[in-house]
Amino acid sequence: MSNYRNTPIQLGEIDKATLGMYIALVSIGWLMIFAVNYDPQAPYAFFNLSSNTGKQLFFMVLCFVLVFVILMTDWVFWRTYGFIIYLLTLLLLPGTLLLGHEVNGAYAWYQVGGFSFQPSELAKFGTCLAMAGFLSSAGIDLRHWRNRFFAFGIFLLPVGIILIQQDTGSALVFFSFLLVLYREGLSPVWYILGFGSAAMVILGLIYEPPLVASWLMLALNFRLINRFREHTRAWWVAFVISLILLLAWTPVFEWLLSKSHIEANQTPFYNYWIMLPHGLLLLAAFLASYLRKNNLVQRQLLLNLLVLVLASGLAFAANFACYTVLAPHQQLRIKIWLKPAEAAAEARGSAYNLLHSKMAIGSGGFGGKGFLDGNMTKLKYVPEQSTDFIFCTIGEEQGFVGVAAIIALFTLLLYRITVLAERQRSNFSRTYAYSVAGIIFIHFLVNIGMTMGLFPIIGIPLPFISYGGSSLIGFTLMIGVLLKLDSHRNQA
Repeated sequence: MSNYRNTPIQLGEIDKATLGMYIALVSIGWLMIFAVNYDPQAPYAFFNLSSNTGKQLFFMVLCFVLVFVILMTDWVFWRTYGFIIYLLTLLLLPGTLLLGHEVNGAYAWYQVGGFSFQPSELAKFGTCLAMAGFLSSAGIDLRHWRNRFFAFGIFLLPVGIILIQQDTGSALVFFSFLLVLYREGLSPVWYILGFGSAAMVILGLIYEPPLVASWLMLALNFRLINRFREHTRAWWVAFVISLILLLAWTPVFEWLLSKSHIEANQTPFYNYWIMLPHGLLLLAAFLASYLRKNNLVQRQLLLNLLVLVLASGLAFAANFACYTVLAPHQQLRIKIWLKPAEAAAEARGSAYNLLHSKMAIGSGGFGGKGFLDGNMTKLKYVPEQSTDFIFCTIGEEQGFVGVAAIIALFTLLLYRITVLAERQRSNFSRTYAYSVAGIIFIHFLVNIGMTMGLFPIIGIPLPFISYGGSSLIGFTLMIGVLLKLDSHRNQA
């Protein structure tokens, strides 16, 4: 048991690179928040706890103390009580539905005096511990359905509660645990299916689902005809005709309607007629292969047909869910992301944040306008500039140089965490490190991407930099425990 006793932490045992990058990011974040809220008439307002700058400074000091306390704890504590911490963080989530207050349409916050607290940030930390505890347990193999079920349940349980709070952004972050499961042996087939499904959903949102289904049928027709060994010329002629019809469907169909003296808006299922020629060719090609009565060929054909039906169904379902089920403001966010041409028409509406975010980042040029000299920052052109859009302040005041430095710093931090993960003797410590890396990576990627229009605006903070005590405490817990576990990596 002597190997598991806590010993006083020595400075040389702490990974100074990770600790240094953490301190650097937190400090840069505070300076950017100071720049956003700077008032020349009150230059020392950061001592005032009623201001965002003052609150963030308070949480910075609190988090530095928290890191010290974590480093003084017994490292075995986090492995032993990981599931209990996870359950406690889960218990905090549903309480916001009764006792919380609404922020931007989400009931995900507790209000305590002048401070707000978001329990989902702690739930991310708790889920990291629970996932590490489960995957490091004896006999756990992700090739078994039972183990996969429990692993998925660990992160999907908080996702379900957070979705009820209507905080979609925080819920999506938990899917970063799929990266951990891949590292721990989950079959790549699941990820191929996942990315393929995501592609079908996005295509169904960008284009009309019948058009997406037609392209899928065209691809399957090509595959089927390519298998034929006899009389292929007629089949290829039919395929080329179907391709031409697909590329020029609108004028051809409207010409046919005009010859029949039928108005397009009077045609039932107008958008669905595009699938007719491809469906007929698919039926003929499918039967020509299937009737060969070769069992192996028949099973392959049925599998291809099943994939076609499921992929097309996803496109139709996504389009219906987005533009029928979702709230109007959620629909607009998706449209602005996937259909940028609509941003100009929505310059004063849902695209306001995105357009001014791009303008702020672009206006910084190469070297930036200088600290405290950002015009768009001062005039508050970008809403939520201290939180979700803090990256805009960096882009405007520090320019390309500052943006590149922040991206490089996050990249180095993520790389360093993976190095720490791979040098752990304990499966618990390795899995925990990858869980932390996954959450930071998703936050970093999506936050920066949404400020530039690469991802939808879903409202998640930039780790260590965005204003928010809950977020800073959550990420500090993750990094602090990681440093503690790594400092005892040879005692597992």
